Amino acid sequence: MAELRRKTKLGELLLTQGLVTQDQLRIALLEQSRTKTPLDKLLVQLSFIQDAALRDAVAASHGAESIDLNSISPDPTALKWIPEATARRHRAIPVAFDENMATLSIAMTDVSDLLALDRLSAQVGSEIQIKPLLASEAQLEACLDRFYGYELSVDSILEEIETGERDYGHLAASSQDYAQPMIRLVDALLKDAINRRASDIHLEPEHTFLRIRYRIDGVLHTVRSLHSTHRQAITGRIKILAGMDIAESRLPQDGHFTQQISGRNIDFRVASHPTIHGENLVLRVLDRDKAIIPLDQLGASPTLVQQVRRVMTRPEGLIIATGPTGSGKTTTLYSMLSSLNDESVNIMTLEDPVEYPLGLLRQTSMPEAHQLDFAAGIRSILRQDPDIILIGEMRDQETADMAFRAAMTGHRVLSTLHANSAVGAVVRLLDLGISAEIIAQNITGIMAQRLVRTLCPHCKVADTQDDQIYTQMNLEPGTVYRAVGCGHCHASGYLGRRPIMELLTVDAELESLIVQGANKQELLQNAMTRGYTPLARDGLRLVADGQTSLQELARVVDIFQLA
Repeated sequence: MAELRRKTKLGELLLTQGLVTQDQLRIALLEQSRTKTPLDKLLVQLSFIQDAALRDAVAASHGAESIDLNSISPDPTALKWIPEATARRHRAIPVAFDENMATLSIAMTDVSDLLALDRLSAQVGSEIQIKPLLASEAQLEACLDRFYGYELSVDSILEEIETGERDYGHLAASSQDYAQPMIRLVDALLKDAINRRASDIHLEPEHTFLRIRYRIDGVLHTVRSLHSTHRQAITGRIKILAGMDIAESRLPQDGHFTQQISGRNIDFRVASHPTIHGENLVLRVLDRDKAIIPLDQLGASPTLVQQVRRVMTRPEGLIIATGPTGSGKTTTLYSMLSSLNDESVNIMTLEDPVEYPLGLLRQTSMPEAHQLDFAAGIRSILRQDPDIILIGEMRDQETADMAFRAAMTGHRVLSTLHANSAVGAVVRLLDLGISAEIIAQNITGIMAQRLVRTLCPHCKVADTQDDQIYTQMNLEPGTVYRAVGCGHCHASGYLGRRPIMELLTVDAELESLIVQGANKQELLQNAMTRGYTPLARDGLRLVADGQTSLQELARVVDIFQLA
């Protein structure tokens, strides 16, 4: 009964603040009675409310503050006050310690849990004041692993496999931890990759060992090397999870599976490829619970954001995002869709697969739509009365033809295209067989972007050496920072990524040049006279601001074209 009252109180709170509707609350309560899932988690899962908005509303109702644990780094000074066992028992984690005020800030999933607060206070002593901060359950679960360390679980499982002796001291009290050691080893590796923010997991067989690499912030890092005797069992376990044929090792295969890790549903796309030493596996990590970043928080320059918003106001036409795989094109397009998404428009998507489930959108995942390709999918969508259409990728002439046909019939269309630059996208479309007239008359804007790693704020240092390249780039020594490496960034010197972007808007003058068959250089020169900022120039803005290094910028774009 107390639990029911708490749910009703939460529902009334959200209704009063206008964060959910009566219908949405009714649906969530009916679903909750069926699944026994907590109401707050259900509201987020059903896309009725954003996790951050829910967290802020609940915190305000208790007179407390909320915290986004994804945006902070571990504070060793704070962590030493609360042992790991106590933190896990009370679903709380210390995030900051103010020595002057003798205040320990602790993130909790329930700031009204007086029993937990009393026990935490007894742990730190009466001279230290506890400041509770409300955090989401999924974020706190992930931080418990990330802050207190999670590598020991992998080490203990490996020791168990190699010696045959099980160390129960390192096992958590859940049923899956007592499963077969190889199953637990794969689970631990997946969890390790998620906690390190990996976007891809590479399992690479060599003659005598299995190399495990994670792609973190766009760069591969070797994290483990296991004896080759473990290779077949690890590969077999992943292929079983992904629904692949474990008996077939000589042909490439694809599969996918979903795993709940640290309270979040994580999708993995698995691809196998035969090599001389065995099957090479690559797992693409897709976090369905990650939040969509608002357009003005992507990290792009305010001028470019303003230009993008102006392009988005056009009632019809095609907006294209270009760049290599993993450059954040889909994230940018979904930031745009999120700002356009309301009950007055019908937005439909066709993707391979859907990476960002979003309420109100009608989203189609190609792997789940049998006997449907992109071109046929667009034809079907056009019969669904859409206002805005997102096409995952224009990968062939037929798909590109259908995308332009949708734009010509009064729809706003967003899509991605593999091209090296915004101007290069025009050449790429011509290569796909789209006529210059159709390109010129229906494209409203072309974006190109890359992701550069941002310097770790805990260890970056000013580079005072008088480097000639700095002078060529009009950068003063001492105002440019370089990477060092520390425990916060796993010795890489970088923590997180930000986009660098360029936007080519198609106006009457550029339209005329495209129709006349102008080459890439002529299009670029014309765009530069009207304020077009190339990728490399936008990247220098981040270098000058101390957010990234010149070496990192040179890794993703050709900076010497600016010298």
